[in-house]
Amino acid sequence: MAMSIKTNEIPVGVIGLGLMGCSITTCLLIAGHPVVAIAPISIDMTTAESRIRKHFVKAKEEGMVSEDPEFYFKNLIITEDYGALKPCKIAIECTLESEEIKKVVYGKIEAVIAEDALMTSNTSAIPISILQKMTKHPARFFGLHWAEPSHTTRFLEIICGDESDIAGGEYLYEISNYWNKEATLVRKDIRGFIGNRLMYAMYREAFYLVENGYATIEDVDRVCRNNTGYWMTLVGVFGWMDLTGVPAYHNVMKDLNPTLCNDTHVPKLIDDIVKAGGKGVANGHGFYKYTPEESKMWEETFADFNYEIRNLAMKYPFDIVKRKLAKLKEEKEAKDS
Repeated sequence: MAMSIKTNEIPVGVIGLGLMGCSITTCLLIAGHPVVAIAPISIDMTTAESRIRKHFVKAKEEGMVSEDPEFYFKNLIITEDYGALKPCKIAIECTLESEEIKKVVYGKIEAVIAEDALMTSNTSAIPISILQKMTKHPARFFGLHWAEPSHTTRFLEIICGDESDIAGGEYLYEISNYWNKEATLVRKDIRGFIGNRLMYAMYREAFYLVENGYATIEDVDRVCRNNTGYWMTLVGVFGWMDLTGVPAYHNVMKDLNPTLCNDTHVPKLIDDIVKAGGKGVANGHGFYKYTPEESKMWEETFADFNYEIRNLAMKYPFDIVKRKLAKLKEEKEAKDS
């Protein structure tokens, strides 16, 4: 790491304590930060502590942390009082994807934090260049796009808006190493950033294949699990093409790319489900149907999977080959000496 960072001296504010706000809070506490968690809506005051505690109980069971939840809770304040954000050097907004709501929240944050503190949003849909215009000091505003659950995944996108000071983005990139992230610094703002643009291109093609009768929902999911999902923890799309032979992809693209779906409308399949009130596992009605028992078991299985896939992924960091070669070099030099 280029910088020496003492996380215990960097208080962080998390504003919004839904699912992601709670897992982000957990991640920051594991990294050693004092955390001020703000509940913009009162219901969060009754649910946040139990969610975060549950994360720590599971994390200890899985060997990710060694201490009981109380050890981490000593560094946590959960409150509705925005004034508690005053000492925070980074503020992370995790509220609903509404520009109106975010604008109100930003005003409350900026009324308290220092001018040199960084402000960030966990938005996954609204361009950072739009959000930063709602603030008094847009140069210190960035996107921090996490993946749920934030304390187990390696994913993090740090996004610069048109007016962001790149030095702030580079600082967030450095500190993300202490959060156990393999972050991406997106230096030029674009709607959806990197991860969502890649994923939604695949979602769109999946809907096209199902709605036009080429495959069932189950067929498409099976292919994703056993092909794309099989190798993506090890390498990304460019690394995969390098690993398996670039010319083959060049040949396929010439004929395949013109046939891929480029529809700009919301697919009917998902539109019908949402209009009928479907939320997926949360209420048993999605692309699949779930009994209450199945929904509960899927949530538990997802939690188990997150830790198991994390353990596997951590064995294969992005620089795994360089590390192996360096080790071989050290062993050879030791042997020769």
